[in-house]
Amino acid sequence: MSLKNLGVREQTLLNLYCQCQFEMSPANFYAKWNVTHAQIAAVCGCSESTVDRWFQRSKSSQLPEAIYLRRLAEMDFLWENYEQIPTELRQQICRSDRRQPS
Repeated sequence: MSLKNLGVREQTLLNLYCQCQFEMSPANFYAKWNVTHAQIAAVCGCSESTVDRWFQRSKSSQLPEAIYLRRLAEMDFLWENYEQIPTELRQQICRSDRRQPS
């Protein structure tokens, strides 16, 4: 595989990506979808106890990191738009050995 140089297009897209505020709070995700804390943890790739702390109203509560907000937004986007994403693109962004919904 040969390395590709970043052209104007790629640099512009990199800047756009870096400035993108693609995020959804756990509270908004929870309010929109009928999910459990365990399912939110699976989406975020963190422990259920971490998710529990996001919802606590105490001194031990914590704010989720930006990566978790992004993962929730990505899952929300997929649930809302999966069928509209062209099959070839789905295969590129959702690689898996498991069968994907059609």
